[in-house]
Amino acid sequence: MATDTAAPISVRPTPALNVGFVFKRACISALIAFGMFALMIGVRTEAGGTSAQLVYWTRFEELAAIVAAVFVGSIVVELLRHRFRHFEPANLVPRALEGPLATIRRLIAPALLGFTVLIPVIFYDQRYVLDLSILVLTYVMLGWGLNVVVGLAGLLDLGYVAFYAVGAYSYALLATTFDLSFWICLPLAGILAAFWGVLLGFPVLRLRGDYLAIVTLAFGEIIRLILINWQTVTGGPNGITGIPRPTFFGIPFTAADDGFAAVFGIEFSATHRIIFLFYLILALALLTNWVTIRLRRLPIGRAWEALREDEIACRSLGINTTTTKLTAFAVGAMFGGFAGAFFATRQGFISPESFSFLESAFILAIVVLGGMGSQLGVALAAVAMIGGFELFRGLEQYRMLVFGMAMVLMMVWRPRGLVGHRDPTVFLQHKTAISSSLVKEGHG
Repeated sequence: MATDTAAPISVRPTPALNVGFVFKRACISALIAFGMFALMIGVRTEAGGTSAQLVYWTRFEELAAIVAAVFVGSIVVELLRHRFRHFEPANLVPRALEGPLATIRRLIAPALLGFTVLIPVIFYDQRYVLDLSILVLTYVMLGWGLNVVVGLAGLLDLGYVAFYAVGAYSYALLATTFDLSFWICLPLAGILAAFWGVLLGFPVLRLRGDYLAIVTLAFGEIIRLILINWQTVTGGPNGITGIPRPTFFGIPFTAADDGFAAVFGIEFSATHRIIFLFYLILALALLTNWVTIRLRRLPIGRAWEALREDEIACRSLGINTTTTKLTAFAVGAMFGGFAGAFFATRQGFISPESFSFLESAFILAIVVLGGMGSQLGVALAAVAMIGGFELFRGLEQYRMLVFGMAMVLMMVWRPRGLVGHRDPTVFLQHKTAISSSLVKEGHG
């Protein structure tokens, strides 16, 4: 006799819709939108040519359209939330498909890695694709570094770009001042960034939540202002130029007789240096991923997860929360420093404009949208966000609007990100019988 292998789907009866509540929420959202955009969009001012007076005109039609869109959108969101709030699928996937789907999930990461390795071979003559791939891998590495702090340890860091800047400026100053090679400056940049991560960790040991976010945000702004005002060292707003390019273990990518092409007996091409940079950032990103996965399985990684779930319970278990927080900041900052050093050698020029708060917000958005604690989710989010911005490059006025709408929708329907992952790293492999004397009242 054939049996149905699909698991049942349990659906609770949906209660009546509270129309007044939905209308109230929509009105509040519309009023907030009106207050925010009344002066920015409703009234436009410009200087009146040679006169000192301001010329202004109203744009009430655009303002009304935006407020109406917010009002209708709020109603739609509330209706969808009410419709799916009580829908609890016990298992939407038939049991017969659980095995193949699990196999597909396990093959996603190797397939993506294989395709990434072959990108320089497939798109050898397309410089734009290679540069875009290098940019994506840079943000993947930054996302994995911030994932240690935010995703594993649960510490909201809004100033992660500061460590990115420390790594970039450390490499630039060491390379231009002391004429050190890239392979020597790279670990030094990571060590200096980790040192600044520890310095940031000390003032925020007793902070959590919004207060921690504000302090880390201030730290990022302090680093940026130091880079702007300390002109004798950092060059101020002019930045640092003439940063040396990386070499293939001492062999430069030039057309000279001692260049890479001449040494290996191949025809010179400027693409060789781009391909080398691609595989260099890929190796750094894979190193970040490997170290993060290994640390998660160690006691320090389990301490990060315990701190993320409940700091008070973590302290009650005897875990030193001070060293746990400092190691999380130091490890995350170290990877940010590595990425900053690569950014400096790839660009050949750095300035404080590249390390604004928007960079921190962008990296944090990658971690949140991808799924805090998920390595694969962060990589997919970086590809989606960088690729999405490139797709909307022709619509520069609207791509931030589309980006904001996408984030709102993600937070409504996928609050844990694309690939949410909060599973513990320690499991009981076998069932263990417990004596009844251990669970009696007063003994368990």
